[in-house]
Amino acid sequence: MVWKPHVTVAAIIERDQRFLLVEEETVNGIAFNQPAGHLEPGESLINAVKREVKEETAWQFTPEFITAIQLWRKTPDFPSFLRVCFVGACHNHQPDQTLDDGIIATHWLTRDEIIAKKSALRSPLVLTTIDQYLQGERYPLTLLKTFLDLE
Repeated sequence: MVWKPHVTVAAIIERDQRFLLVEEETVNGIAFNQPAGHLEPGESLINAVKREVKEETAWQFTPEFITAIQLWRKTPDFPSFLRVCFVGACHNHQPDQTLDDGIIATHWLTRDEIIAKKSALRSPLVLTTIDQYLQGERYPLTLLKTFLDLE
């Protein structure tokens, strides 16, 4: 059997010292997460994060930096995830847009409010990447290269 990690993207969006998180239904109950999701076939990582933010929050997202590329697995029996976390700004909110299945609401939360929800975070990467962002970890988007359908 070939081992394949799940490739995911996530977005850190900060405004006035508050971070945009989604409250979502999961198989383990309600969780809080950055707007995030899986890379789809034929999609670049940048297009994936733009799509996920729009689908989950009804905001347009403009990625500006990468803050982390992480390989994460909860336990040896749990799937592995390769997660690229972007930092950027949102604009052009469409409040009447229907959000993705499972998304209950969006919230702008301070770091302290996120810490208070630590047991309900989708993964430890939520707070880890916020702290990396707050510590100034920024990498250029040019780090990513997409070579789809290249002969």
